[in-house]
Amino acid sequence: MDLGIKGKNALITGGTRGLGLASLKSLSNEGVNVAYCSRSDDGIIETNNFLKTKNIKYLGIKHEIKNDLDSLNRLVEKVEENIGSIDILVNNVGGSLGSDSLLKDDLENYEKVFNINFWASLKLMKIVSEKMITNKWGRIINISSIFGREYGGKSSSYMSSKASLIAATKHMAIETAKLGITVNSIAPGSIKHDGGSWEKFVNNSPKEEVQDFIEENLPMGDFGSPEPVGEMVAFLSSLQAFTITGACINIDAGQGRSLF
Repeated sequence: MDLGIKGKNALITGGTRGLGLASLKSLSNEGVNVAYCSRSDDGIIETNNFLKTKNIKYLGIKHEIKNDLDSLNRLVEKVEENIGSIDILVNNVGGSLGSDSLLKDDLENYEKVFNINFWASLKLMKIVSEKMITNKWGRIINISSIFGREYGGKSSSYMSSKASLIAATKHMAIETAKLGITVNSIAPGSIKHDGGSWEKFVNNSPKEEVQDFIEENLPMGDFGSPEPVGEMVAFLSSLQAFTITGACINIDAGQGRSLF
């Protein structure tokens, strides 16, 4: 199916591994020009080698996503200078940063988790939406988590920040519904990929502990993979998805227990 987005321009935060890389691959396969950022030069070199095979414009930027409006503005300006106005924003960077429950964690660490999972994404949404409104077209996809929709894991700050991102997504979607812009979130479950937290859990935990986790939490009997997330990002970016906005879509192989 032709998604109708060939020649559009996308910015993906954290596009060199995991869900970000899967999103980059799916969008580039549709002929979307892609800009992405990474903290690693090696990641940029490897990702650019893949993108060289595509007949698109692409840009890899060494940039750490953080709660800094000036830094985020510079990132957007660099993308606009090299590939053009951003039509598609994928807020992918996030993490728990080793955080714990509210009682056990300190508030400084709580703020750090909110900075990377919520505030940086929120500020990028606001920055890029200005041009999207002018162009009367835009797609914003925020990568949240099933633990932003229901209780799970030990990190209070991770749950709270991901829930906040889902709420902000919904609110902006209603606000932009008549402006040609859709805003959605994706809630992945436990997805294993190179360098990811679930891969580390599998590699560093006793086999019995891993198997118990799978049996208790993963109805399909295994961890998920990034590719379905990337394909959903591409579809939500498409012309066909023009009436999908304000949604939060689980990609969790049945892991989530919430009905709504």
